[in-house]
Amino acid sequence: MAKRNTYDEDEELEEKFNLHDYVRVAHYLIPYRRRLGIALASILLGNVAMIMGPFLLKSAIDSAIPQHDMTQLWQLSAFFLITLVVAFGCFRYRIWAITEIGQDLLKDMRTDIFTHLQELPFSYFDSRPHGKILIRVVNYINTLSDLLSNGLINLISDLISLVVTLIFMFAINWRLTLASLVLIPVLAVWTYFVQVAQHKAYRELSNKQSNLNAYIHESIAGIKVTQGFAQEANAIETFDGVAEENRQSYMKAIYVQFALWPGVQNISVLTTALIYYIGIQHVGVIVSTGTLIAFLGYINNFWNPVINIGNFYNSLITATAYLERIFETLDEQPEVKDAPGAFALPPIKGDVQFDDVSFRYDADSPMTLKHVSFHAEPGQTIALVGPTGAGKSTIINLLSRFYNVTQGAVLIDGVDISRVTIESLRAQMGVMQQDTFIFSGDILDNIRYGKLDATEEEVIAAAKVARADDFIRQLKDGYHTTVQERGVTLSAGQRQLIAFARTLLADPRILILDEATAAIDSQTEILLQEGLQHLLAGRTSFIVAHRLSTIRAADQILVVNDGQIVEAGTHQELLAKHGEYFQLYESQYKMLEE
Repeated sequence: MAKRNTYDEDEELEEKFNLHDYVRVAHYLIPYRRRLGIALASILLGNVAMIMGPFLLKSAIDSAIPQHDMTQLWQLSAFFLITLVVAFGCFRYRIWAITEIGQDLLKDMRTDIFTHLQELPFSYFDSRPHGKILIRVVNYINTLSDLLSNGLINLISDLISLVVTLIFMFAINWRLTLASLVLIPVLAVWTYFVQVAQHKAYRELSNKQSNLNAYIHESIAGIKVTQGFAQEANAIETFDGVAEENRQSYMKAIYVQFALWPGVQNISVLTTALIYYIGIQHVGVIVSTGTLIAFLGYINNFWNPVINIGNFYNSLITATAYLERIFETLDEQPEVKDAPGAFALPPIKGDVQFDDVSFRYDADSPMTLKHVSFHAEPGQTIALVGPTGAGKSTIINLLSRFYNVTQGAVLIDGVDISRVTIESLRAQMGVMQQDTFIFSGDILDNIRYGKLDATEEEVIAAAKVARADDFIRQLKDGYHTTVQERGVTLSAGQRQLIAFARTLLADPRILILDEATAAIDSQTEILLQEGLQHLLAGRTSFIVAHRLSTIRAADQILVVNDGQIVEAGTHQELLAKHGEYFQLYESQYKMLEE
């Protein structure tokens, strides 16, 4: 996994791009091999038709015109017209077919990377700016569009054209053909040195583009803070610096990229001049006038594809810098995944046991949890309290299997959750966090996200229990009111009530509330208590809370500090101990009094 970085830090590749990765790109073409085969046949036919032109011209100059054979001349003209029509039709078809295949391929690649992102753990998203992830799914894939559609058309067409042209050239005069190829080694050496510099330049550019995208994403997400502290000028200055680095990297990359074309062009001109020299010196001896004219036509047909292939190679080197990042993401291994032989967790009762659980986030970090053990019976409510950073959220993240335990085991109904499929586990759990996410769309669909096949009546019933029905009906369009991304048009308390309704609709057997009432004011919390009792009834619940008034009725209160459970018991039992819970409760009570 890549190390944590910010918008002003370049990402380092853990593995460099290699030829095997080009094969991976080719694998995306396999589902379209039939359509690609038809397109290739069309390209072959079109190129043969186009290349017939100089050959027909040779026949006209060397045979039909000297002999004043008008019949043969008309036949050659008619055949030439047919080749133009065939070439035009094949040209039109290949553009449509290859473009469609290229876009389908891009869709498959984008779907693969998005699907893979759904499986990656929280730690992946915590370790890098989201803008750097977003640019891989959108911008980098878009950058490949021209390469895999127009570029693919030109490459296949030019390769076929090159091969067919060489066949005709050797058939006409093998000596002139060998002379045409004499400067190819010089071109190969020039191309090698340019591609090394170009790959390096575009890798640096991809970093700067990623940094720029990350800063833009971060700035938009934090615009309220920026404006709240009147830091717009500072944000603009920072953006200007990041944008300038991107501009400089782009100009450097373009400067290197444009170095290839003049080399190819100059070598093609020198080769043509060489053929003119040889042909003129020996015209009528080893070559006829028609042969020389036809061969010069084929020289153009030969070097045009070479130049186009050089341009495609240029584009391929450019795209390689982006493919590296795309495949790096696809190769990121999920830390949490179904074990070999994992089975679906059957319907659970809600018996939860932590058996001597210890956990660290990575091999170099200290233990976040140390030998945590407790047992929750079905239907019990377990509260987790303690100072910030004590390990409360880590406990519930292990229960949801967002992370794997380092030592020990987490069992549900006596089954080690590491042995069951993740989907079957989480499908029977409901998690509510303090930072509730509301999707863009209407309120009805946001609540229905907990159960996609729920009827409107079921959604409304859940909202009533969660005490969200009253404020929803006061909105302009009620349950069909459209909310923006993250629910910015709603208050924090309203978003939380919608999340309660969503969770209640899902009807999970194990419920997790991670500071779920923190954003709700005291008056709303009082109204919610009755709904919360409905939510907790009949299911095993885990509540992480700093506001101790919300967990007095819990069956067990676990006091967590420094990754360990230091106290456990009911509210009254813990108060009687005069330990850490007593001190937490007293400090909150005195704060409220003051």
